[in-house]
Amino acid sequence: MSHAESTQPIKTLPLVFEEPKGRGKPPRHLADLTPAERKARLEELGLPGFRARQLSTHYFSRLVDDPAEMTDLPASQRDELVEGLLPDLMTPLRTLEADRGTTRKTLWKLFDGALVESVLMRYPSRTTMCVSSQAGCGMACPFCATGQGGLQRNMSTAEIVEQVVAGARSLARGEVPGGPGRVSNVVFMGMGEPMANYNAVIGAVRRLTDKAPDGLGMSARGITVSTVGLVPRMKQLADEGIPVTLALSLHAPDDELRNELVPINTRFSVAETVEAAWDYARRTKRRVSIEYAMMRGINDQAWRADLLGDVLNSYGPQDQTRWGWVHVNLIPLNPTPGSKWTASDPRDEKEFVRRLEAKGVPTTVRDTRGREIDGACGQLAAADS
Repeated sequence: MSHAESTQPIKTLPLVFEEPKGRGKPPRHLADLTPAERKARLEELGLPGFRARQLSTHYFSRLVDDPAEMTDLPASQRDELVEGLLPDLMTPLRTLEADRGTTRKTLWKLFDGALVESVLMRYPSRTTMCVSSQAGCGMACPFCATGQGGLQRNMSTAEIVEQVVAGARSLARGEVPGGPGRVSNVVFMGMGEPMANYNAVIGAVRRLTDKAPDGLGMSARGITVSTVGLVPRMKQLADEGIPVTLALSLHAPDDELRNELVPINTRFSVAETVEAAWDYARRTKRRVSIEYAMMRGINDQAWRADLLGDVLNSYGPQDQTRWGWVHVNLIPLNPTPGSKWTASDPRDEKEFVRRLEAKGVPTTVRDTRGREIDGACGQLAAADS
């Protein structure tokens, strides 16, 4: 089906995205709090504040989830201390494996019954966690399994962090083929629009990068935050001073098509969105990743590759060999059941790459892991809801 044949109405989305009312808040967890706030929290509960650092060490450094292993805590107070700062946040419902066990997708149930997903992907030189930042998503992109279900609620900082810590535990315990290891990379590319849950996402980034035992001690350069193009939040991220990688889910180089594929484009045009991405790269000296899901007959035409190259080359140094500010990541679409959106023909994909590279734009095709385990975020939750 060509774009010209589409009869889908264009949805105009508001600038402020609010989650549905009437849901309770997740229990407060030490990952929601700074070290000083953790200490104060215990003191509010009538417990010794200095125990907060011990609990943080168990959670972030030792990756302990069994209170019985926290033997440096007094047995008489252990349950109270754990309940005060380490409440249960989520329950694993299912874990599916692919790639001989090196790709693991987990479906989680949150305290209020909401379902979210995370994916662990182990490669020879790194291990990446793909995490969700919202239960559902309000961006309404029609080809996305999560977007089809709408937004349920924002996740808390601790709920986001717990996905990474759970993956770190699995690696440390040797549950993933390849022996004990650690999480080296985190990508906010799971369920939800990270920039629409900005404060919790930034809180999670800070917990992930805080030095142990205050946090996981990861490098900010190993963290990627994606967005469909909430321009004010992209600018705010540049102000944070945290050198994470920004990934812009563009999916089309022209406003006519992007209005349909990414409805937020009716608020922030391709030009505005790409300019904000360029500004992020200019200010942080971090190369931006342009995410582009390849859809057969929709956005994979050769002329759109040429247009994409021209749009990206209109920003940044004219000498792209001196400092290429951008990299295009083509994503073979993982179609949802019954969807009209299907993956591009490999020949069209190859030509798309050739056209971009001919314009000097570095381009790769994403490794399609987890296709047999409903690898596109939202598919597993949709099947269980």
